[in-house]
Amino acid sequence: MKTLGHSGIEVSALGIGCWAIGGPFWAGEQPLGWGRVDDEESIRALRRALELGVTFFDTADVYGTGHSERIVGRAFAGRRDEVVIATKWGNVFDESTRQLTGTDASPAYLRTAVEGSLRRLGTDHIDLYQLHLNDLPIAQARELLPVLESLVDAGKIRAYGWSTDFADRATVYAQAGAVAIQHAMSVLQDSPEVLAVVDKYDLASINRGPLAMGLLTGKFTAASTLGPDDVRGIAPDWLSFFRDGKPSPEWLDRVAAVREALTADGRTLAQGALGWLWARNGHTIPIPGCRTVAQVEENAGALSRGPLPPDAYAEVERLIREFV
Repeated sequence: MKTLGHSGIEVSALGIGCWAIGGPFWAGEQPLGWGRVDDEESIRALRRALELGVTFFDTADVYGTGHSERIVGRAFAGRRDEVVIATKWGNVFDESTRQLTGTDASPAYLRTAVEGSLRRLGTDHIDLYQLHLNDLPIAQARELLPVLESLVDAGKIRAYGWSTDFADRATVYAQAGAVAIQHAMSVLQDSPEVLAVVDKYDLASINRGPLAMGLLTGKFTAASTLGPDDVRGIAPDWLSFFRDGKPSPEWLDRVAAVREALTADGRTLAQGALGWLWARNGHTIPIPGCRTVAQVEENAGALSRGPLPPDAYAEVERLIREFV
């Protein structure tokens, strides 16, 4: 178990990311989901994760335009006190058309958004509420802090954070009382500047994309293709791991280079990638996504293996540096 930053909230060292179980949604013609899903399998997967010791589940109101939050709420109905639920706000969407329609960083929308998430999750409180606008100007982000503090005082949220890859933004929220920063991080994408902030302010480092959008599961080859309803199938500019509906060759080369070091002690590639994150920094809480029970079982298997051994970690670092 770990503590979620300095909040006193205990969570498992591994979380589950709930983006994929939201199903398809779009911004215009741009897919933002991970393809079609089976809701009953999603619920089985979330419950199986809990059985295997995972207690931390991260979603967002925009995932599936509300659908992911509803599935999380259904999965843990009657078991709310056994799990720690994190969600995010800042995007505006239309549930009926499954379209992302914009963003809203106003204090007024924050008050509206939290009520919507509470309703969809079927709960009276959110354990960790995170700003979901990565590059929001700092001045605007500051304006949200009094509202977040008032939501803590009202018991509607227990703690707050920011999903951002920018160290200066992380610092502002850390100084104000945030307990966590969610940021992109994996063997293929380190984040030293944000980790420095995490260490300085005793925050949780919640790692999104810990398996590099699936590349670090080992299931993709140069011949793999992704569908048109999958964000990886028509990859936006920020998603460099995939291009033209296929894994990017340069990233597949990096996965191939570190595979042996990550799996040397009998772990699967995914388990090795999660172990690397725990070896990298003691504050890390990776949140690999899931759509099936089998994926949950493999990822949760990393918990019993713990951090990557020092020699394997050093070898991965040596190999990755060759690509920089």
